[in-house]
Amino acid sequence: MPGPLFTTPNVLTASAHFDHTESPLETQAESTSWIPLSMGLMNPLGMLSRFHACNIFKKVGLSLLSLILLAHVSTNLLFFLIIDTSELVSANYLLGVGRADCTGPVAEVPLMGYANPEQVARGLLMRLYSRAFIVADLDDSRRVVFVSADIGMVSQRLRLEVLKKLKSKYGELYRQDNVILSGTHTHSGPGGYFQYTLFWITSKGLIRPSLNAIVNGIVKSIDIAHQNMKRGRLFINRGTVENSQINRSPFSYLENPASERSRYSSNTDKEMVMLKMVDENGQELGLISWFAVHPVSMNNTNHLVNSDNVGYASYLFEQEKNKGMLPGEGSFVAAFASSNLGDVSPNTKGPFCVNTGESCNNPHSICPAGGAKMCMAMGPGNDMFDSTRIIGQNIYLKARELYEKAYQEVTGPLSSAHQWVNMSDVSVELNATHTVKTCKPALGYSFAAGTIDGVGAFNFTQGSLEGNPFWDEIRDQLLGEPSNETKACHKPKPILFSTGEMTRPHPWHPDIVDVQIAAIGSLAIIAVPGEFTTMSGRRLREAVKREFDSHGTPRMDVVIAGLCNVYTHYITTYEEYQVQRYEAASTIYGPHTLSAYIQLYRGLARAIATNTVQDLPRGPEPPFFNIGNMTLLPSLTADRVPVNKTFGDVLQQVRQQYRAREVAEVTFVGANPRNSAENATEHNFLTVERYTNTSDSWHVVWNDASWDTRFYWTKGSFGRSNVTIEWHIPRDTEPGVYRIRYFGHYKKNLSNNPAAVIAFEGTSSAFEITAL
Repeated sequence: MPGPLFTTPNVLTASAHFDHTESPLETQAESTSWIPLSMGLMNPLGMLSRFHACNIFKKVGLSLLSLILLAHVSTNLLFFLIIDTSELVSANYLLGVGRADCTGPVAEVPLMGYANPEQVARGLLMRLYSRAFIVADLDDSRRVVFVSADIGMVSQRLRLEVLKKLKSKYGELYRQDNVILSGTHTHSGPGGYFQYTLFWITSKGLIRPSLNAIVNGIVKSIDIAHQNMKRGRLFINRGTVENSQINRSPFSYLENPASERSRYSSNTDKEMVMLKMVDENGQELGLISWFAVHPVSMNNTNHLVNSDNVGYASYLFEQEKNKGMLPGEGSFVAAFASSNLGDVSPNTKGPFCVNTGESCNNPHSICPAGGAKMCMAMGPGNDMFDSTRIIGQNIYLKARELYEKAYQEVTGPLSSAHQWVNMSDVSVELNATHTVKTCKPALGYSFAAGTIDGVGAFNFTQGSLEGNPFWDEIRDQLLGEPSNETKACHKPKPILFSTGEMTRPHPWHPDIVDVQIAAIGSLAIIAVPGEFTTMSGRRLREAVKREFDSHGTPRMDVVIAGLCNVYTHYITTYEEYQVQRYEAASTIYGPHTLSAYIQLYRGLARAIATNTVQDLPRGPEPPFFNIGNMTLLPSLTADRVPVNKTFGDVLQQVRQQYRAREVAEVTFVGANPRNSAENATEHNFLTVERYTNTSDSWHVVWNDASWDTRFYWTKGSFGRSNVTIEWHIPRDTEPGVYRIRYFGHYKKNLSNNPAAVIAFEGTSSAFEITAL
């Protein structure tokens, strides 16, 4: 029980210098502070000390039970009263987390990532989510928002529309400087949400339903986080993730100085940084994990919308913490965000010739027979689904380990800095005598070659230092010849597309780019507008950390958040740029791009460290094009059914009985899933339901956000289509009676009236699951 105790001044002095970081789950009973009371003092609470009695006991080897009395003979006796001060010390911030669906259309829309026009959506494996995290000072004077969305990357159009909606709701609370939007970089999400022409080529233009789904999902996730702000605490931890990545351009990495490479044990960043969030009562709120790996375990033959390996890691963590909830439900939010993943592949078996089985791990990634098109990297699993599961589980298990041992607390003020920069025209001082510049955007020949994770077309190869007269002539006739100035600026890159000089119908690439840093106490988040390679990311982190150190803000934890705010492809080191593999050919602002970014981000770090953010120039604002209906996506037409059938009828029935680890499958008369995406919010296409005898009712046990369900849409002729639903029955499935249900919308033309969109459903026969 709290009460007065005698002690000596030097015991207090010694105790005050002990460092101890509390577990986030320590109880309120442990949150007590020692308050010195001088005999006759009129206001004893004015001498409140902010360290905990429990911490002192741990450090000096005493416990509350064994501590009876300490006395000191002096002219003035000092008393120390133990009182509960949990309200004063148990929270450092206001925290809010939120998750919202941002899946969008799962049919006919090209998937964004591999730039393969034939890779269009034909169904759903896992739903896509936006995960939002808000951190505010206790007095709510400053806020920082970090969003990780299950999309390929954040486009400039997407960010501008999100911020416009936030401003209409919240005024100046959420702004350019304090909102970071980051894409996980899944290559299996719907495309069509860009305003620059290059990205329209493989995405069929601007697809408004796709863009709207992402914008609305991000805003809704921020709304949920905003509405659920709680007093809480942040904890950070770091650890190494093994067996989950390789460098897909190791020959580029070897171009970096040997002295620099010798400082690192690997040619990839294996470190995961994990930020844990709890409220002041120890209730778990969520986490953000940053780890460098490409979400390309699902290859370019996949047609099911999904969030790939990092999305599976989020799925596992959220299912663990949101017990008894369906996927996508529950208050705990786990984001596995992107970092400097530019040259990092999850396909850990490395590149092999798919036609011969021999290795193609060579500077040009080519096979003796078939060339570059035959050279592809393989994941650790039996197929792409299995590889996604293995890599995602590896990432999840490390995050869980770090989460459980996260005791280093993040404290300190919040700050954020943002600028718009014309990246086509940045001067960089390399040293006292040499100044260089960035270039107008351009893509090199090796861009068209693709990577070992997803090869390109025709006869393009990685590492090309010369152009091809045939392709040069076609380019010059169709798109125009690059200027001599642009050619010289990008050397040694042979330019395939001089996108910075192509402006019809709109510019092909952005000139105006966001650079941004948010500081949450001792954590600095560098929001980068693209894909930094391993070594370029290391250089950026070190430069920013040195800038903080040199201006009186030492020991900052610096992380890179990738694919933020606007997409500008890749950023290699100057040395990697010289050999022109895919990543270098995709470094669109030329060989000094990294140096320019380092200079810019150092300026942001300096402004934060010196509290001069208000003096930063805003820079030139990016354009917001009036695009209208610029799309090649076919319009939705009326859906039709076979003779004597209705929507939702079963065409191929399930079996009567299955065992765990088998696949239950049913096929229905279906309709275009785009009807549902455009006319329903967070629509579920399927459920798996279990019959309960006691209540004589069916209960949903899986939905279309579940890893173990798959939704396939097959388009037929004359407006007809089928839907096949698979349930890959988990090993631990409880025996019993189950059924599968399908939910859709069909479009019906009405004479002299607008077409109607009508909901329907179908249900399989009941089937039994027996034990293994």
